[in-house]
Amino acid sequence: MATSSPAGSTSPAPLSPPPPPLSPLGYEQVAFCHDEATGLQAIISIYTTALGPALGGTRFYPYSTEQAALQDVLRLSRAMAYKNALCGLDHGGGKAVIIGDPAKDKNEALLRAFGRFVESLGGRYVTACDVGTYVADMDVIAKETRFATGRSEANGGAGDSSVLTAFGVFQGMCASAAHVWGKPSLAGKTVGIAGVGKVGHLLAALLLENGARVVATDVNSSALEALREKHPEIDVAADVFALVRSELDVYAPCALGGALDDATVEALRAKVVCGAANNQLVVEGAGGTAEALMARGITYAPDFLVNAGGVIQVSDELHGFNFARARHRTSGIFEATASVLRVAADKGLSPAAAADHLAEERMAQVGSNRIWLPTR
Repeated sequence: MATSSPAGSTSPAPLSPPPPPLSPLGYEQVAFCHDEATGLQAIISIYTTALGPALGGTRFYPYSTEQAALQDVLRLSRAMAYKNALCGLDHGGGKAVIIGDPAKDKNEALLRAFGRFVESLGGRYVTACDVGTYVADMDVIAKETRFATGRSEANGGAGDSSVLTAFGVFQGMCASAAHVWGKPSLAGKTVGIAGVGKVGHLLAALLLENGARVVATDVNSSALEALREKHPEIDVAADVFALVRSELDVYAPCALGGALDDATVEALRAKVVCGAANNQLVVEGAGGTAEALMARGITYAPDFLVNAGGVIQVSDELHGFNFARARHRTSGIFEATASVLRVAADKGLSPAAAADHLAEERMAQVGSNRIWLPTR
């Protein structure tokens, strides 16, 4: 059913057209699956297993082409390697994509076929929820593989990860506050939250408990109404651009990626950016968005670090989930963020570059001496 090809292999891929050469990217393994019986078309990318089994979610999305799906899974698996390394997990980086519309194409047979695909890698890749996949889907996938996390509590899993994701963002925000204002507290500060779904809603509650003033916006008016019903003291901004132009101390992007484009960076009045959204920087690397923020004196807490509470939770699930243990480990995002900001200041780097440096250092130093076995 599945064919697994290490990076640089000349073995033909079962999907057409074949993927471009992957060896220059340094990926450890890329596996393709086409299951005729169910219509499953999926790709699993393992960036590295230097620190342990690759861990990362499965994205179910209607990609326009196989090439687009491949590029996404490559990008996402690399990001997971850095996230897992930076937050101290003994996991490498991996990701999976299923090509299709989850609203139309998702069914038990297809998910179980995907579970068999994951199992065929023998524990080199451990999956979890991502865009288009949910706890109930992981329960089905786990019927065919030992290497599925993010399952329901009824099925031995940890359930919804939004609680620890919000808690981790809050820890990163407190570390950023300590770096900028000398105190690890948001009391008296104004925090603007863009996106008040599960994570943004919980983050708002944590901030209010800490004495912060919260201003929020969301394209979903019902999400804002639900938040205001529970916390009427929260103010509402008309839209994201109105929010970033307002008098904020901290800006927290908690919705879609690409939150920090040129216009947003130019308009921002906040001194700190720290939020749950993935892939916030529109332009990465030298001369990119992180350096533009730095030039304006805005402290950026790298998103792939501060939103790591979810992956910490699913990692803990592999050892028999214990919420108190996972929460304690998530609290370590405070010190990890503080370390990134110290290194950035000491070396004159952007926090994004410093975070990459620390992650690469851990993968090289720890990974070179590590031997791991499948978790189950």
